[in-house]
Amino acid sequence: MKIIAVGMNYAQHNKELGHTQENSEPVIFMKPDSAILKDGKPFFVPDFSHEVHYETEVVVRICRLGKNIAPRFAHRYYDGVTVGIDFTARDLQRKFREAGNPWELCKGFDNSAAIGTFISLEQAGGDLQNLDFHLDIDGCEVQRGNTADMLFKIDDIIAYVSRFMTLKIGDLLFTGTPAGVGPVSVGQHLQGYLGGEKLLDFHIR
Repeated sequence: MKIIAVGMNYAQHNKELGHTQENSEPVIFMKPDSAILKDGKPFFVPDFSHEVHYETEVVVRICRLGKNIAPRFAHRYYDGVTVGIDFTARDLQRKFREAGNPWELCKGFDNSAAIGTFISLEQAGGDLQNLDFHLDIDGCEVQRGNTADMLFKIDDIIAYVSRFMTLKIGDLLFTGTPAGVGPVSVGQHLQGYLGGEKLLDFHIR
């Protein structure tokens, strides 16, 4: 399986990070399967970064083999949704970007893709482009978004990515983060919600 992620997919998040350009196509990056963190296991802050940020995202699970998928058929290619965290070594990201280098290492390190429990689209409310989601840290809300605010919709992202690579059963799509990202620290308790349902629950070690 592979993890496909979308960067800069919410305008307010782009603004908070100082990105002023408007992208005409989705910004895609990848995480290896070794990045997966699931089943409520703790996230251990890596020793190579002093500024690891949470980025709360809706995550979609691919359920069919697909290539060159038309947007109008994209909804047939996923069967589950959850909340995830795209952990980012922000200090390394700035360093790599300033040097004009690729920044996979700041996004694809071990356990950098936390995922919650998947639920069906019906359980989530049926409309993938109108889902509320939020993250609590130690019982206080720190980030909230709605998929209606995406710059590139999920079906369009799937169609776009499938032009370049075949989607396979079990692949995961991280769909971008809204404004409100911030650092994590040892001892914190993270809980992610889709609507009112808690799907993600783990600690920082």
